[in-house]
Amino acid sequence: MTAAVEVSSATERCAAQFLDFLRTNTPPDGMFAPDMFSDLTFPCWRLQASTADEAVAIRRTGHPVVGDVRLEWLDITGSGFILQVEERWTDVGQDWYCREMFRAVIADRNIVELYLYCTGDWDEETRRRHAQEVTLIRP
Repeated sequence: MTAAVEVSSATERCAAQFLDFLRTNTPPDGMFAPDMFSDLTFPCWRLQASTADEAVAIRRTGHPVVGDVRLEWLDITGSGFILQVEERWTDVGQDWYCREMFRAVIADRNIVELYLYCTGDWDEETRRRHAQEVTLIRP
């Protein structure tokens, strides 16, 4: 039983560190395995990286400005965690929004595989149109 508690605690700690990374664009030392694989899916594009440095560069290119990252959901799984967030930031003179879901595989207390599914970045016009045309049941 003790080993399961330690794994869960380490996984929760890793998930919290990952959330901090999304908020700062700076990964804590050792959170990502150097040879981490990542597979990132966007509405009309897909990217992969074979190292942590490549994955961080993709993040910083896609979200060069940090903003508010709100945790919507976190599930600890047998192999890592699933995390869903809502992001808001200001760039190029306007406010942006997206929702993302990440699945992380953890080994030896660091992320070895990372998968992302993203709504894409919504500019102010997209958010305005969405608010006019759609009434969400849950925010």
